[in-house]
Amino acid sequence: MRHSGRILTAALAAGMLVLAGCGGGSSSSKGSGPGGISVPKIDKLASLGAGEGQVNIISWAGYVEDGSNDPKVDWVHDFEKETGCKVNNKVAATSDEMVTLMKTGDYDVVSASGDASLRLIYGGDVAPVNTSLVPNYQDVFDGLKMKQWNSVDGVPYGIPHGRGANLLMYRTDVVKPAPTSWGSVFDPASPYKGKITAYDSPIYLADAALYLMKTKPELGIKNPYALDDTQFKAATDLLTAQNKNIGEYWSDYTKEVQAFKAGNSVLGTTWQIITNLAQADKAPVQAILPSEGATGWSDTWMISSKAKHPNCGYLWMNHIISPKANAAVAEWFGEAPANKLACDQTSDKNFCTTFHAQDEDYFSKVWYWTTPIAQCLDGRKDVTCKDYSAWTQAWTTIKG
Repeated sequence: MRHSGRILTAALAAGMLVLAGCGGGSSSSKGSGPGGISVPKIDKLASLGAGEGQVNIISWAGYVEDGSNDPKVDWVHDFEKETGCKVNNKVAATSDEMVTLMKTGDYDVVSASGDASLRLIYGGDVAPVNTSLVPNYQDVFDGLKMKQWNSVDGVPYGIPHGRGANLLMYRTDVVKPAPTSWGSVFDPASPYKGKITAYDSPIYLADAALYLMKTKPELGIKNPYALDDTQFKAATDLLTAQNKNIGEYWSDYTKEVQAFKAGNSVLGTTWQIITNLAQADKAPVQAILPSEGATGWSDTWMISSKAKHPNCGYLWMNHIISPKANAAVAEWFGEAPANKLACDQTSDKNFCTTFHAQDEDYFSKVWYWTTPIAQCLDGRKDVTCKDYSAWTQAWTTIKG
């Protein structure tokens, strides 16, 4: 399950030096990106050889389970038996830690989030992926392939793992009428003052930008992660005003479950897994994808450009998105699987329906987390956008 360590951190600012002139999706492993910064030329693995006996992985908690947390939750030992590759896993608490660890060259594979993947690509820390060596890739939902956070100029740099949306949750016994828009959390005259909650991260600025994109078209926001000075000020002003109504910001999903159960929070951002847990605890809550759409996440398995065990690395990437393993990790972690065949393998036969795994129309309304960089991600060349260091500074000010 996603937990409190799984948040974006202020330390991302250091990585912006790498990306300051780069735009994801407009360069290649051989070419030059916007601003003249090249993507390092790194060859992809041409063919799969024998496993090297082990693989060193960096992952989010819950992605590499060997039964030690729950005897019934184990997709590592099958892999080790089938391939002869012993799994050595290090759980990282933040994206910044993942990037730092990958630079050491001691790890073969990483489960990078969208806020880290571009840094790893432009920093030369990961290699392009030869998807023909990952047979299960063919069954990954098309909606997750060749996206801005996992490819550059038509070159794939990773294998999609899963996806999820940041939803709006509310207590049905308190919030009436039922909300349909993010406007309910941004209303300065909200009757729920002090009981509204929001995600505790600078990336939450994208939620404000998404709302403004739909409600104030005159601002010209085309991508909630690409904000010029005027757009950025509008988003920060909206969150500054919202702050007066916020009871608490959350990053630990278990604490949000308890807050909604106790009634300390009655309205705010959530994940599907949090809604499920709160409902299981008999809290009267519902969650919706609001009319404006939502932000969300999709993590990517990437292979180190300095991998000492590339064959075992590829075998792992193929295994973790195999129908059985991908179904198991999706249920344990609380997200939609990447492999469409995984939906036939979940223990809860309604799981993929609950998490909208096969609903591309649903996910077409989700703007996946992507690192804000100075080169506007919406393609504009005549202005500079605010990078993540600016987002971090603004978030500190907003929270006070």
